[in-house]
Amino acid sequence: MKGHEDEDEYGDVYVDEGDVIQEITVDDEDLPEADDEVASDIDGDEADDSIHTFTGHTGEIYTVACSPTDALVVSTGGGDDKGFSWKIGHADWGFELQGHKDSISAVAFSADGQFLASGSLDGLVQVWDTYSGNLKCKLEGPGEGIEWIKWHPKGHVVLAGSEDYSVWMWNTDNNAYKTFFGHGSLVTCGDFTPDGKTICTGSDDVSLRIWSPKSGETIHVVRGHPYHTEGLTCMAITSDSTVAITGSKDGSVHMVNIKTGKVINSLAAHTDSVECIGLSPSRPWAATGGMDGKLIIWDLQHSSPRGTCNHDEGVSCLLWLGTTNYVVTGCVDGKVRVWDCHSGMCLRTFRGHADPIQAVAVSVGGEYLVSVSIDGTARVFEIAEFR
Repeated sequence: MKGHEDEDEYGDVYVDEGDVIQEITVDDEDLPEADDEVASDIDGDEADDSIHTFTGHTGEIYTVACSPTDALVVSTGGGDDKGFSWKIGHADWGFELQGHKDSISAVAFSADGQFLASGSLDGLVQVWDTYSGNLKCKLEGPGEGIEWIKWHPKGHVVLAGSEDYSVWMWNTDNNAYKTFFGHGSLVTCGDFTPDGKTICTGSDDVSLRIWSPKSGETIHVVRGHPYHTEGLTCMAITSDSTVAITGSKDGSVHMVNIKTGKVINSLAAHTDSVECIGLSPSRPWAATGGMDGKLIIWDLQHSSPRGTCNHDEGVSCLLWLGTTNYVVTGCVDGKVRVWDCHSGMCLRTFRGHADPIQAVAVSVGGEYLVSVSIDGTARVFEIAEFR
């Protein structure tokens, strides 16, 4: 061997003080950590698991929705005052949701996939034909920005909550509208019940309001002990339309009987703001994500946690993958993760984003996952293995 030959030829080699040319003092803080080189390889530019990246936006992206009828059609909106409808893997198909004068904060497809609604901080909601890209109607009224948009589960009726403390409902076929007043601060979350017969809205005024969509009147106001002590952030409603589950900045989660307006259970485990709630379509389970870095899976029948999945940073959004046991989380660390709710194991971590994830959506059929980020990109990941 060559190495042994060199050893034999030169023998032992020693260095004395006379051989030293210059002494250099090195601060311990300047020394790289043992894992620095490995980490840079993992988190570098090549660490991108996405199969498609939409780069039409020039600023932060806040919202994403997937068509309920076409597995390739996606809509996004962001802080560049722009919204788009585009197709996964089809760079030549799409249209811009023009006409907004401020950040687009919400996009949503109608249940039949025929229409797409976009809501902006300019207070305007616009409705588009999903496939032609033509503007169907402009829905005006709110004096300040739109916080969220929901469609009626069985018709072309749009519900929106505003920063001006109001809730608006429009019939997009004839532009008839109804307003709901009563909240004392911006309306942060809301939805129709799945049967379409009731509206629930949550506000930064620390209250949940239950409304009649027909009369516009308040049926119940839920506030005070034992309810939240800080503003509401998120909401989910059970498939049988009987229970609203709400999360708050105070880290608490409460279950409210929609018919009686009474708090029936309180779920306490988070130590920071609860940012998102999702309900399993196939089991009496809920998932909650918070700024404490926890994804908690709850057994709603026993009002107790089944398990906790820990993240290094806050969980900003989540969704269940259909009727499976899998939950997807989008996080402040810019990563998207798939969790098995039975084992509590993280099955997959999707990399590619450089900044916090703002929202996630899954395509109809469950083949693609789309995430949007403050980094200005929308990324598509293949998740067919989790169907």
